[in-house]
Amino acid sequence: MSSLPESTSLENHFLIAMPQLQDPYFANTVTYVWKHSAEGALGIVINKPLKACIADIFDELDIVCSVAEETFREQRVLAGGPVERDKGFILHDSGLNWESSIAVSDELAICTSRTILQDIATGSGPQKYLVALGCAGWDAGQLESEISANSWITAPARSDVIFSADHTSKLQAASAILGIDLKKISPSAGHS
Repeated sequence: MSSLPESTSLENHFLIAMPQLQDPYFANTVTYVWKHSAEGALGIVINKPLKACIADIFDELDIVCSVAEETFREQRVLAGGPVERDKGFILHDSGLNWESSIAVSDELAICTSRTILQDIATGSGPQKYLVALGCAGWDAGQLESEISANSWITAPARSDVIFSADHTSKLQAASAILGIDLKKISPSAGHS
Protein backbone atom coordinates (compact mmCIF):
# COMPACT_ATOMS: atom_id res chain seq x y z
CA MET A 1 0.00 0.00 0.00
CA SER A 2 1.72 3.05 -1.26
CA SER A 3 1.51 6.62 -0.14
CA LEU A 4 -1.03 8.96 -1.62
CA PRO A 5 0.10 11.34 -4.37
CA GLU A 6 -0.30 14.95 -3.25
CA SER A 7 -2.70 15.80 -6.10
CA THR A 8 -5.12 12.96 -5.32
CA SER A 9 -8.39 13.94 -3.71
CA LEU A 10 -10.09 11.37 -1.54
CA GLU A 11 -13.51 13.02 -1.72
CA ASN A 12 -16.22 10.40 -2.20
CA HIS A 13 -13.90 7.64 -0.94
CA PHE A 14 -13.87 5.36 2.07
CA LEU A 15 -11.12 5.34 4.66
CA ILE A 16 -10.97 1.79 5.93
CA ALA A 17 -9.21 1.34 9.27
CA MET A 18 -6.40 -1.17 9.08
CA PRO A 19 -6.25 -3.80 11.87
CA GLN A 20 -3.20 -2.12 13.43
CA LEU A 21 -5.09 1.17 13.91
CA GLN A 22 -5.78 1.08 17.64
CA ASP A 23 -7.09 4.62 18.09
CA PRO A 24 -10.04 4.26 20.51
CA TYR A 25 -12.33 6.23 18.23
CA PHE A 26 -11.31 4.98 14.79
CA ALA A 27 -10.42 1.31 15.34
CA ASN A 28 -12.55 -0.92 13.05
CA THR A 29 -14.25 2.00 11.32
CA VAL A 30 -15.18 3.02 7.81
CA THR A 31 -15.18 6.76 7.21
CA TYR A 32 -16.80 8.43 4.22
CA VAL A 33 -14.61 11.36 3.10
CA TRP A 34 -16.80 14.21 1.89
CA LYS A 35 -14.18 16.95 1.71
CA HIS A 36 -10.45 16.71 0.95
CA SER A 37 -8.11 19.46 -0.14
CA ALA A 38 -4.65 20.84 0.60
CA GLU A 39 -6.15 22.35 3.79
CA GLY A 40 -7.22 18.99 5.21
CA ALA A 41 -10.10 16.52 5.13
CA LEU A 42 -13.55 15.95 6.63
CA GLY A 43 -15.47 12.72 6.85
CA ILE A 44 -18.29 10.85 8.56
CA VAL A 45 -17.75 7.50 10.30
CA ILE A 46 -20.50 5.31 8.83
CA ASN A 47 -20.35 2.19 11.01
CA LYS A 48 -20.40 3.37 14.61
CA PRO A 49 -24.04 3.42 15.80
CA LEU A 50 -25.01 5.18 18.99
CA LYS A 51 -27.76 4.01 21.34
CA ALA A 52 -29.85 6.97 20.14
CA CYS A 53 -32.26 6.51 17.26
CA ILE A 54 -33.54 9.05 14.76
CA ALA A 55 -36.83 9.31 16.68
CA ASP A 56 -34.79 10.55 19.66
CA ILE A 57 -33.36 13.34 17.49
CA PHE A 58 -36.89 14.29 16.41
CA ASP A 59 -37.98 14.39 20.06
CA GLU A 60 -34.95 16.48 21.05
CA LEU A 61 -35.64 19.02 18.28
CA ASP A 62 -39.45 19.00 18.72
CA ILE A 63 -39.94 17.73 15.18
CA VAL A 64 -43.39 16.25 14.63
CA CYS A 65 -43.31 12.90 12.89
CA SER A 66 -46.14 12.09 10.47
CA VAL A 67 -44.59 8.83 9.27
CA ALA A 68 -44.81 5.65 11.35
CA GLU A 69 -42.51 6.45 14.25
CA GLU A 70 -41.43 2.80 14.59
CA THR A 71 -39.40 3.27 11.41
CA PHE A 72 -37.33 5.97 13.10
CA ARG A 73 -36.99 4.00 16.33
CA GLU A 74 -35.17 1.27 14.35
CA GLN A 75 -32.75 3.65 12.59
CA ARG A 76 -29.66 4.40 14.66
CA VAL A 77 -27.89 7.72 14.81
CA LEU A 78 -24.18 7.28 14.12
CA ALA A 79 -21.15 8.64 15.95
CA GLY A 80 -19.80 10.46 12.91
CA GLY A 81 -16.54 11.54 14.48
CA PRO A 82 -14.92 13.28 17.43
CA VAL A 83 -15.24 16.79 15.94
CA GLU A 84 -18.37 18.89 16.54
CA ARG A 85 -20.14 16.04 18.36
CA ASP A 86 -23.19 18.19 19.09
CA LYS A 87 -23.76 18.98 15.40
CA GLY A 88 -25.88 16.75 13.20
CA PHE A 89 -24.72 15.73 9.72
CA ILE A 90 -27.11 14.13 7.26
CA LEU A 91 -25.50 12.21 4.40
CA HIS A 92 -28.16 11.65 1.76
CA ASP A 93 -28.80 10.65 -1.83
CA SER A 94 -28.78 13.59 -4.20
CA GLY A 95 -31.74 14.78 -6.18
CA LEU A 96 -33.39 17.29 -3.93
CA ASN A 97 -31.27 19.84 -2.16
CA TRP A 98 -31.87 21.35 1.23
CA GLU A 99 -30.59 24.45 2.93
CA SER A 100 -26.84 23.91 3.47
CA SER A 101 -26.69 20.79 1.23
CA ILE A 102 -23.27 20.27 -0.32
CA ALA A 103 -23.03 17.95 -3.32
CA VAL A 104 -20.15 15.50 -2.86
CA SER A 105 -20.82 13.48 -6.01
CA ASP A 106 -23.59 12.96 -8.55
CA GLU A 107 -25.15 10.48 -6.10
CA LEU A 108 -24.45 11.95 -2.65
CA ALA A 109 -24.77 15.18 -0.69
CA ILE A 110 -24.24 16.20 2.92
CA CYS A 111 -26.36 18.61 4.89
CA THR A 112 -26.64 20.09 8.39
CA SER A 113 -30.08 21.65 8.00
CA ARG A 114 -32.94 21.08 10.43
CA THR A 115 -35.27 21.36 7.41
CA ILE A 116 -34.08 18.04 5.98
CA LEU A 117 -34.87 16.35 9.31
CA GLN A 118 -38.37 17.86 9.25
CA ASP A 119 -38.83 16.56 5.71
CA ILE A 120 -37.60 13.10 6.70
CA ALA A 121 -40.13 13.08 9.56
CA THR A 122 -42.96 13.86 7.13
CA GLY A 123 -41.85 11.41 4.45
CA SER A 124 -40.79 14.12 1.98
CA GLY A 125 -37.06 13.84 2.67
CA PRO A 126 -34.43 11.92 0.73
CA GLN A 127 -35.03 8.23 0.03
CA LYS A 128 -31.63 7.22 1.42
CA TYR A 129 -29.91 8.98 4.30
CA LEU A 130 -27.94 8.52 7.47
CA VAL A 131 -27.80 10.85 10.45
CA ALA A 132 -24.57 11.28 12.38
CA LEU A 133 -23.52 13.39 15.33
CA GLY A 134 -20.08 14.84 14.80
CA CYS A 135 -17.59 14.37 12.03
CA ALA A 136 -13.96 13.38 11.55
CA GLY A 137 -11.38 15.98 10.62
CA TRP A 138 -7.74 16.04 9.61
CA ASP A 139 -5.40 19.03 9.30
CA ALA A 140 -3.34 19.67 6.17
CA GLY A 141 -1.18 16.62 5.42
CA GLN A 142 -2.37 14.67 8.49
CA LEU A 143 -4.54 12.20 6.60
CA GLU A 144 -1.86 11.62 3.98
CA SER A 145 0.64 10.87 6.78
CA GLU A 146 -1.76 8.40 8.38
CA ILE A 147 -2.29 6.64 5.05
CA SER A 148 1.49 6.48 4.50
CA ALA A 149 1.82 4.93 7.97
CA ASN A 150 -0.65 2.19 6.90
CA SER A 151 -3.37 3.27 9.35
CA TRP A 152 -5.91 3.43 6.53
CA ILE A 153 -6.55 2.02 3.11
CA THR A 154 -8.84 3.82 0.69
CA ALA A 155 -11.55 2.61 -1.65
CA PRO A 156 -14.10 4.33 -3.88
CA ALA A 157 -17.28 4.92 -1.88
CA ARG A 158 -20.42 2.98 -2.68
CA SER A 159 -23.87 4.12 -1.59
CA ASP A 160 -25.06 0.56 -0.88
CA VAL A 161 -22.38 0.32 1.82
CA ILE A 162 -23.03 3.82 3.17
CA PHE A 163 -26.79 3.37 3.54
CA SER A 164 -26.77 -0.25 4.72
CA ALA A 165 -28.56 -0.68 8.05
CA ASP A 166 -26.15 -3.53 8.90
CA HIS A 167 -23.43 -1.44 10.53
CA THR A 168 -21.43 -4.48 11.65
CA SER A 169 -20.79 -5.60 8.06
CA LYS A 170 -19.74 -2.23 6.62
CA LEU A 171 -16.02 -2.69 7.39
CA GLN A 172 -15.88 -6.00 5.51
CA ALA A 173 -18.10 -4.68 2.69
CA ALA A 174 -15.87 -1.63 2.19
CA SER A 175 -12.66 -3.68 2.16
CA ALA A 176 -14.28 -6.18 -0.23
CA ILE A 177 -14.46 -3.36 -2.81
CA LEU A 178 -10.67 -3.80 -3.01
CA GLY A 179 -10.85 -7.60 -2.81
CA ILE A 180 -9.37 -7.54 0.69
CA ASP A 181 -10.47 -9.57 3.70
CA LEU A 182 -9.34 -7.57 6.74
CA LYS A 183 -9.72 -10.65 8.93
CA LYS A 184 -6.72 -12.14 7.14
CA ILE A 185 -4.45 -9.14 7.71
CA SER A 186 -2.22 -9.18 10.77
CA PRO A 187 -2.70 -6.30 13.22
CA SER A 188 1.12 -6.08 13.50
CA ALA A 189 2.56 -3.71 10.93
CA GLY A 190 5.70 -4.99 9.29
CA HIS A 191 8.43 -2.96 7.60
CA SER A 192 11.02 -4.19 5.16
